[in-house]
Amino acid sequence: MDPYSSKKHDNLEILRPTCNLDTVKDGRGGIFTWIPDEPIVEFNMLYFQPGKTRGFHYHPHFIEYSLVTEGSGVLVTRDDPKNKETESLFHLSKGICIRTEINIYHTIYAITEMTIVSMLTKRWDDSNPPIVKVDS
Repeated sequence: MDPYSSKKHDNLEILRPTCNLDTVKDGRGGIFTWIPDEPIVEFNMLYFQPGKTRGFHYHPHFIEYSLVTEGSGVLVTRDDPKNKETESLFHLSKGICIRTEINIYHTIYAITEMTIVSMLTKRWDDSNPPIVKVDS
């Protein structure tokens, strides 16, 4: 398996970046690149506080890519929003990029302060509704 290939789960994908190794070897730092499958038309910076969540929700009109730029937390997805037994958990930390399909129930629980760049395949304001919240 290609070490830079994405890792797919039942309802989301964890993208693995490529790295320009020359930028690491020469001491400049590093350049890491993620290539989405779909065009990105909007991106947003989200801040999360420890112990807080934005609640279970899904997006009926766009795929969401989420790149963690600071902090750590847990992404939780559910096949059935009312049934906790259908949960899948994924540890999130700096440099992790996830792709969440349309209509996938998800939320993020921050362990530390987190900053995430969320990238959308359709503009938020052009989506009606952009988000559907469900009881957790």
